[in-house]
Amino acid sequence: MAESTQAISSASASSEQGFVRAIGLFDGTMIVVGSMIGSGIFIVAAEISRETGSPGGLLLTWILTALLTISAALSYGELAALFPRAGGQYVYLREAYSPLWGFLYGWTLFLVIQTGTIAAVAVGFARYLGVLFHWISPETWIVHPLSLGSKYAISLSVQQLVAILMIVFITFLNTLGVRLGKLIQNIFTSAKTLSLAGLIFLGIFVGRNAGAIRENFSHLWALHNPQTLEPGANFLKSFLPTVSAASGAFGLFVAFGVAQVGSLFSADAWNNIGFTAAEVKNPKRDVALSMAFGTIIVMTLYFLANLAYLFTLPLAQIQTVPDDRVASAALNAIFGPAGAAIMAVAIIISTFGCNNGLILAGARVSYAMARDGLFFRSTGTLNKKGVPGVALIIQGIWIAMLILMRTRQPDGSYGNLYNELLDYVVASVLFFYALTIAGIFVLRVRQPQVERPYKAFGYPLLPLLYIVSALAIVVVLVLYKTTTSGKGLAIVVIGVPVYWLRSWWLSRTQRS
Repeated sequence: MAESTQAISSASASSEQGFVRAIGLFDGTMIVVGSMIGSGIFIVAAEISRETGSPGGLLLTWILTALLTISAALSYGELAALFPRAGGQYVYLREAYSPLWGFLYGWTLFLVIQTGTIAAVAVGFARYLGVLFHWISPETWIVHPLSLGSKYAISLSVQQLVAILMIVFITFLNTLGVRLGKLIQNIFTSAKTLSLAGLIFLGIFVGRNAGAIRENFSHLWALHNPQTLEPGANFLKSFLPTVSAASGAFGLFVAFGVAQVGSLFSADAWNNIGFTAAEVKNPKRDVALSMAFGTIIVMTLYFLANLAYLFTLPLAQIQTVPDDRVASAALNAIFGPAGAAIMAVAIIISTFGCNNGLILAGARVSYAMARDGLFFRSTGTLNKKGVPGVALIIQGIWIAMLILMRTRQPDGSYGNLYNELLDYVVASVLFFYALTIAGIFVLRVRQPQVERPYKAFGYPLLPLLYIVSALAIVVVLVLYKTTTSGKGLAIVVIGVPVYWLRSWWLSRTQRS
């Protein structure tokens, strides 16, 4: 297995000559910031406030998320500097453990993590565009839902069509070269960062509500209707209690663990700059710095945004706002009905920039896997502009499929398949993050003499704290969100026989 890893590593290192090194430190930071800020920050505060039950709990959730995310980014910097190649986390896992672990991450990333997120953000883009243009509706059918069994269906509404057209447009732009991709990213990330900063300024200084401030901050830790959390499977109910944030220390632990789902999802994609390392001008320095600067900027903005919500709205209103649109409710409190249109424009800009970064970066993982013989061979080629054009197209086709697929609800309505899949993989994502950071320890033992341009900040304590914290959250999710977490881990496990079959087929082909 070590020989296999070494062979793959050598082949991968020699395959990066066609890339254009056009991404500087500012560009890399914009990719991190732009990929992280999507639509989550504008809505997840409602669910977090229900789970934690207090203004202090809402803010503490974001503080914990910030500590986890920033510490992970500071740790990843060592791996990014050690392996400045296309593929990022896929490469780190492959080099630290084996090609199997790299494949399992890349498999899950392509099937759900990256593509599912892009699909969700694209539909969010179309949904908020529908606030401005009412004909963009989820109920205006081009193709009515067609049943695919009792649980699934396929359909095409005007809203879905707009989401798919967004994917096609951004994918096409990114096939024209990384310079255009980074320019789009810089423009839209700058615009949405200013939009989020504007929301913060308006909430804290212009729309501050004396009553909301008094109620929220005079009773910072007072519990208000905290959500009850039951064990996620019947067999667990015999030895695990039903809890809430009011159930003492264990209840608080579970509540904050579950609350991390929304905040960590909103803060994810900070590692995407690592996927594009082959196109960074000075990858041994700038990938690590981009991760650090980007996560610090975003987590600061996220905390301040939640502070702005609490300055504008009482907690009870945050918990019960329609469709969880907390940011829209905050602007509505300041500007009246015009606030919804202002928020829609901000989210349209945010989601477009977010998907540009995710689409740009995600295709580089498929490229790296293909170069190792672990994905479609055609995705391991670069087009005339020096970007993995085929990988971008295949990624776009799968995203479109996820947008078209629907889930059938018991009441006869239709949900979105990608939302269900994203719920499944939160625990898996945290597991891969913890496993990757553990790879720092593995590589320091196996390769102690290798030059490390950057070393993990706070090693060994900070990386170890992240691993323990991330795995603790995974345990909470497995116990109290068993169905979704279990299915997510099943997606990872299914990758094992797929990898073995692929390896068997390759060895058979080589012999013949």
